[in-house]
Parts: sequence; C-alpha cells; structure tokens
Amino acid sequence: MKTLITGGAGFIGSAIVPELQGKGHEIFVLDNLSFGSRDFIDVKDDHFFLADIRNRNEVNRAVKIIQPDIIVHLAAIHFIPYCNKHPFESADTNIRGTMNVLEAGSKLKCLKKIFFASTAAVYPICDEAVNEGFQQLPLDIYGLSKLTGEHLLKKFWLETRIDTVVCRFFNAFGPNETNPHLIPEIERQLREGQRTIKLGNLTPKRDFIHTHDMASAVSLLLTMDLPGFDIFNLGRGIEYSVVEIVQAFERQLNEKITIKVDPSRVRKVEREHLLADVSKLKSIGWSPRWGIDDGIKDLINNWHVNN
Repeated sequence: MKTLITGGAGFIGSAIVPELQGKGHEIFVLDNLSFGSRDFIDVKDDHFFLADIRNRNEVNRAVKIIQPDIIVHLAAIHFIPYCNKHPFESADTNIRGTMNVLEAGSKLKCLKKIFFASTAAVYPICDEAVNEGFQQLPLDIYGLSKLTGEHLLKKFWLETRIDTVVCRFFNAFGPNETNPHLIPEIERQLREGQRTIKLGNLTPKRDFIHTHDMASAVSLLLTMDLPGFDIFNLGRGIEYSVVEIVQAFERQLNEKITIKVDPSRVRKVEREHLLADVSKLKSIGWSPRWGIDDGIKDLINNWHVNN
C-alpha cells in the first residue's frame, strides 16, 4: 500500500510515519520543511519530496511519480498566533495548498482513500464536549481555513466518490513539537533551568492527546472500511487547565514550579473549554493509551537523554 503523507516530516507526521511503516505501508513524504525536520523521519531519499503544497506543479509532479493508494494530508500552517499574524500566508497554504493536493489526487486511478487533518478550531466556544454533529463556527483564520478544507474534501468526494475521512484534531502533544504551544513552551522554560515560568491565560482547559495515540487512530481510520465521506473527532475526552499541566510537570520533576502571568502572552479572545466527544471513534475500536503524566514523563526522559 503506497501512502503519501503531506507534511509528514512535521510534529504529528513524525508520529504517523513510523506507525504506518510498522503496519506495512510504503511511505512517501512531501514536505517543505518550513516547520518540520528531515531528521524526524526514517524515509529513503527517493521517497521524500521537498516541495510546497502551494506549488501546483510540484505537487502534481510528486503525486504522478508516487501513484499513491492513500493520501494523508497533514501539511498546513496551524499555530494560531502565527496564523493570526500571517492570515494571507496561512489561508494560502491551508486552502490553496489543499486544492492542489486534491486536484493531483483526482487525476489518479489508483487512489482508494484520502485523509484530511482538520481541527477542533472549527467549533464555536462551548462549555460541553462537542461531537462531530455540533455546529461549526470558527473563531480565527486557522479554524476558518480548515473548515474550508473540509468543504473542499466533501466536494472532492462528491466528484470522485473516493473514500474520504476528515479528522478533527484536538490539542496534540508529544516529541518533535516545532511550535511554541503550551506544553513545549513549559518544557522549554524548564529545560533552561527556570522554575518560575512565564505563561499567558491560565484558566482555559484543553483536551490534550498524545501523538502516539493520534497515530494509532489515523492508522485505524485508514485500515477500516469507511465508504463515502466521514468525519471523526480525535481527542482524549479529558480536559486539563494550564495549571493542571504545570502540576503534571511538578509531579514528574518532583520540584515546585511557580507561574507568573506574562501580559504579552495573554490572548484577548480565548476559549475556556475545548473538549472532544470521541465516542464515534471509540465505537470503531480505538482507545487512547497515553495519559498526560505518561506523556510528560516521556518528554522529560528524552530531555535528560538528549542533554
């Protein structure tokens, strides 16, 4: 099974690549390495295409050479503060880039399935767990660009009848993070020896899921016979506040950590809750294995090994 992963050298891709390789997929990666790293993945040079999804010709050329059975489309700009500061670049990558991938895929006779990484940012502010049927009302350019991507995937399925899976990722954490999201930012400051750390909003709660669990879910969704067009949430179904995440680091380090609110880091518009209802994904046989303490312990162990 030839599987092309766009953005495969990135944070989440670096977990999905080895997972699928272990299941017998022949993996090809297309990535411009703007956020990822070639060192994150073990893929032969002739299976790696250094290309930008915004470049239609590059995408068409790679897809024509590979002739994939499956396309996993992860490539995107997804760090929300960056997206807000660079809205045109973000929309161009996330929308036009997706259009280029779909156009190339529509020309294939061998393509059996396409998987699209969407986001929980398509949902509105809500104080309860959201399921896949919940209304979509993005708050920012990132969520809007991904919701547009979902509509493009639905259009792709209607026109080609190639099985299509949209997966709405909640808050990922794990090794190889390349954006300063909450957990890697805490880890960075602690690595530098700080025990009084500077953070922004402290009360919001998020559904953190380890990238290893995400990879197992993606593998299952690619393997399952899911005819037509389908949407799945991918989270853990548990939410943690910023303070609770810091407390998990305290437990694993066995040290006291003090939080100082940095006004420059405080978001003016913020969700207090973002929690996934993952009953649909669990109904097809998936369940998460990595808890928040397990994942943070692994990060710290790798920190000491790397140092």
